[in-house]
Amino acid sequence: MFKRDLDLEKRWSKLLEGLKETIGKKPNDLNGVLFLIGVQELGQGNKTFTKEQKQDLMHIAICKVLSYDGFYELDYVDQDGWPHWKLVKDLPHFDLLEQEKLLKIQVLEYFEKEYEIEIK
Repeated sequence: MFKRDLDLEKRWSKLLEGLKETIGKKPNDLNGVLFLIGVQELGQGNKTFTKEQKQDLMHIAICKVLSYDGFYELDYVDQDGWPHWKLVKDLPHFDLLEQEKLLKIQVLEYFEKEYEIEIK
C-alpha cells in the first residue's frame, strides 16, 4: 500500500470517529457517510425514508461531493425540495477500488469545505 493510501485511510478513520462523536453512531462504511451527506444536503431533517429515497439521498451525496472536481453541478431543486444534479464532465473509468478512493477523497473535502473541519 502506498503512503498516500495509508494517509487517506488514516484521514478516513479520523472522519468516522469524528462523526461518531457528533451523531452518536459511527457510520459502517462509505455508503453510510454518503447517506448522512445526502440527508444533510436535502435539509429536511432526520426522518424515515423509503428504500428509493435512500438511494436518491446517496445519489445527491455523490453528485455533491463530485461537484468539487467539476463533474456535476446543481441543476434545480424540485417542488418537494429535492436537489437535481447534471453531469457536466465525464467521470473517469475507474475500477471499484479507485472509485471508492475518489469518493473518500471527495467526502473528506466536503467536510473540510462545508464544515471547515481539517482532517489530517
